[in-house]
Amino acid sequence: MAELNITRSRQRLLPDPRRVLARPYLPGEEIILSGGSRSSLLLGRILGLTESEVTAQLASVMREFTTRHRAFGALLDRHFNLVAHNLGPGAQLSVDRCRLIGAYFTHEYAVEAAALFNPSIVPAPDQTGLAPGEQRVIMSLRAVGEGHISSIEFRSGTLDADGELRLDPSGPYLVGGQRTPSATYSKHHFGTKLGELDAGNALSASVMLRLPEHFTLTELEASIAELETNGLPPAILFETIKIIRVLAASSYVTAFPATSTISERVIFPAGPNETRGMEDARFVRFTHDDGISTYYATYTAYDGFGILPQLIETSDFVTFTISTLNGAAAQNKGMALFPRLINGKHMMLSRKDRENLHLATSTDVHYWNDVVELHKPSKAWELLQIGNCGSPIETPEGWLVLTHGVGPMRRYCISALLLDLDDPRRVIGRLRAPLLEPDASEREGYVPNVLYTCGALVHGSRLVVPYGFSDAGIAIATIALPELLTELRDAA
Repeated sequence: MAELNITRSRQRLLPDPRRVLARPYLPGEEIILSGGSRSSLLLGRILGLTESEVTAQLASVMREFTTRHRAFGALLDRHFNLVAHNLGPGAQLSVDRCRLIGAYFTHEYAVEAAALFNPSIVPAPDQTGLAPGEQRVIMSLRAVGEGHISSIEFRSGTLDADGELRLDPSGPYLVGGQRTPSATYSKHHFGTKLGELDAGNALSASVMLRLPEHFTLTELEASIAELETNGLPPAILFETIKIIRVLAASSYVTAFPATSTISERVIFPAGPNETRGMEDARFVRFTHDDGISTYYATYTAYDGFGILPQLIETSDFVTFTISTLNGAAAQNKGMALFPRLINGKHMMLSRKDRENLHLATSTDVHYWNDVVELHKPSKAWELLQIGNCGSPIETPEGWLVLTHGVGPMRRYCISALLLDLDDPRRVIGRLRAPLLEPDASEREGYVPNVLYTCGALVHGSRLVVPYGFSDAGIAIATIALPELLTELRDAA
């Protein structure tokens, strides 16, 4: 393999434990020996404080935490409302006592204290006011905190004419999104996913039968209620209804204050299938046939036991719609969408069998059934498994696909394939050796000997590749695109 013109930037993003999110803290609801739950016992103790004790304690909390969180008082009010139902009807409390209760049911979570890695990068929606040759970009990052819970963060910046990335200053706060249920659900997608979750039985079929083609959560609950009145044994109903409700809760909308900056927004796990994390989001700017763009991201939802591939949609990085991916081809990690339709169909890379690279096609971005094997690992540095490193990038020579290969000592390297523009099932080029390997400064970390990216982009004549190293931080490499494409063709 010829020596490629690769430049590793000195700029690095490292985990910062000062970046904290104020999260609801709800003590375990186990029954204590006295017969009450921990939350109700805590509320009783707070109600036993005198008003002067409440005022003094709240003042201390406000002094210590107001500068760490946006609209801190309103945040405490929201967290109070999460537990207010435990107070019983007619409870009359002062504003200070309500906010202090909110503080007792709040904790700070350092979202990236353990690790920060696996970025993707896309052009930002707003490209106004730039100098010639510049491009404004948004990076998504996988952040890991206490309990190995993964969330999705963002950074913004500008690439100059030479491909150097100038990051914008990070905002002073982190803010979580306000979660609401999906406005409507597709009966076809919902029923398909129930089958995939082994809940496609007579009970779930009767629930679905009463629903229109597009239904709301209220309509779903009404159909469930009708099933519950039919006198069936609760044990028979319980598991099916549980799966139906979990599936409904897996599709939702999360929205951030428009006044927040992109670097302040954290998509924290909110659905039941992602309680242990949202992993490896692969963002891509998808251009529809009418020229309108939507940003999609595929990610892996993890609940501590199993995984579920999910989809994020946004047009502005303020409001995000999150839903399940459905179908036999949407069953594993590492799914990455092509940035446009090809021959009238969506296409997506996947690793359906955990080892080989696959290509799925569909007429519906939420539903994937048709899949073929695309490429198998064959080189010594990738024999354990191969997968994509983000969405394919369109070039005049073909679809450029960054790949990851896992070799001896579970060492991850980044390489590349080239697919035919009109028929991406055809691999027309591949590198003989890794494009990027962990160097001496990149092999130590939370997970040693790993280089990985979830997406790159072309800027001018260079490929810009942000990548995670050993789950310890994020670096950026730029690669001469003409040289890379030449090497791919010559090595075919």
